[in-house]
Amino acid sequence: MNADINFYFDPVCPFAWMTSKWVRQVQAQRGYTVDWRFISLRQINAAVDYDAHFPPEYEAGHTAGLRLLRVAARARAEHGRESIARLYEAFGTRIFEAVPDATGEPSEGEVRERRGTREFVEPILTQAGLPLALAETLDDDSWDNEIRQETDEALALAGKDVGTPIIHFEPPAGVAFFGPVISRLPDEESAAELWDHVVGLARFPGFAELKRSLRERPQLPAFGVASGAVGQQEDWHGGSRRQKK
Repeated sequence: MNADINFYFDPVCPFAWMTSKWVRQVQAQRGYTVDWRFISLRQINAAVDYDAHFPPEYEAGHTAGLRLLRVAARARAEHGRESIARLYEAFGTRIFEAVPDATGEPSEGEVRERRGTREFVEPILTQAGLPLALAETLDDDSWDNEIRQETDEALALAGKDVGTPIIHFEPPAGVAFFGPVISRLPDEESAAELWDHVVGLARFPGFAELKRSLRERPQLPAFGVASGAVGQQEDWHGGSRRQKK
């Protein structure tokens, strides 16, 4: 697919989801075409000691993300690349746009692990207009090589010390970059302006990085941050909130 933007996402990454919502705003205003592609946080961190580097719930979350990407890979193969826009939107809506259910007070790890189950996925497939049979692919690791190939493709574009999302604008020769990591969704008037600033900076040949580790919690119901509110500021390192000593 020849697209104006290749957007590499892991469905369980909240910052990728927030950025994707902004990219959809820009897409609508500029008429861009977007190819939604895969990058797996579980595969990126395959050699990492999760217990030493991440909060305890992250391994379950990243593993669930890989399982969801298997479903997406099969959906793309059987129902076309255009199906992924609907499926990713349904993933993100279910994961991030609902207030957490406190019934039974499940742990954060249990919440994240459930995202890789049939019970969780089947309503999402229905929302996306896709067959429930795709949920059978959650356990099918034969799709992992295809996901790995796209993960490697994304890392080859932006470098290995990055997370999600990765955006490739005007491929194959255009600029690629990690992020931007945003915690708030811009209004319609500001969306394209922000896009122009990001792409303009990234296009400078000598540009490598502009970063700060302080992030607001994403403006998403799943994080307890309502639309228009500002999330608590936290310090992040290596793709996760810094763990308190």
